[in-house]
Amino acid sequence: MPFSIPHFDKETIAREASKILIETQSVLFNADEPFTYTSGRKGPVYVDCRRLISFPRARGLLMDMGASLLCQNIGSESFEMLAGGETAGIPYAAFLSERLNTPMLYVRKKPKGFGRMAQIEGHMEHDGTKVILVEDLQTDGGSKQVFVNALRDAGAVVEHAFVVFHYGIFAASEKNMSDLGITLHSLTSWPEVLETAKAGNYFDTKTLDSVERFLGDPVQWSVDHGGKGEE
Repeated sequence: MPFSIPHFDKETIAREASKILIETQSVLFNADEPFTYTSGRKGPVYVDCRRLISFPRARGLLMDMGASLLCQNIGSESFEMLAGGETAGIPYAAFLSERLNTPMLYVRKKPKGFGRMAQIEGHMEHDGTKVILVEDLQTDGGSKQVFVNALRDAGAVVEHAFVVFHYGIFAASEKNMSDLGITLHSLTSWPEVLETAKAGNYFDTKTLDSVERFLGDPVQWSVDHGGKGEE
């Protein structure tokens, strides 16, 4: 399994991961010109974990912390493979598989329409292989079902998922994970990023206050700023 993995405690992971996301502008705060999300809602925050792959030292530290987190929370002998979800999860599964000396798969959202019609790429030795799903982030967790079902249909045992960033503000996230029988592991979340941003004076008070109101009630914040409300 893994080579020597540095040890990081939970608080250090959340703080350092938050700093990296802020300083690489992988998370953005803008209360004056809110972002419009694909749902039609508006908010003062935006996250783009894909951006992180262009910062090798920053992503290296994130992956060291991710490997430490998985070894502590699950146990290095309690998983056999990592599976990256198409597309943003694939590089993170690759980075982690190197650090953990663990075989890797990747999972498509649907089978490719030619050749072997494969939905899962790579090689799984046997049914019952314990696989961790890896993605870049989680909002409410709804998209995880496609990947988890595909892996389970192929014979994998999937009980854990890892993301760099978890929104941590939507109740549906916890319910969706529970319904899937998945334990989610993440480096940081919006509440932890906000705490780090306050402590480091990264943004002005007005922006931080607005973000805090948004995190407390994202739907109402959207409505108040001309965005979509409840579905």
